[in-house]
Amino acid sequence: MPENFLTIAEVAEHLQLSAQGVRALIQSGELPAIQVGARHLWRVPESAFDGYVERQLAATREMVAAGAGAGKTPRGAEE
Repeated sequence: MPENFLTIAEVAEHLQLSAQGVRALIQSGELPAIQVGARHLWRVPESAFDGYVERQLAATREMVAAGAGAGKTPRGAEE
């Protein structure tokens, strides 16, 4: 089945982040993306987005299990 792609605006809406915040995740390599078209627009594969969310959830579970939840957030996560 073909891969679906999300725009920066769609990812930002899902994560409740700014577009610049999503671009920062892409530039850091935390959120895989590709550039397409003459304008080199970023597109995030849906599977990469799902993987990012799963990694963040796993990091949060580990943090809570370790008892480090007070005032700390996983890298790249916002409250």
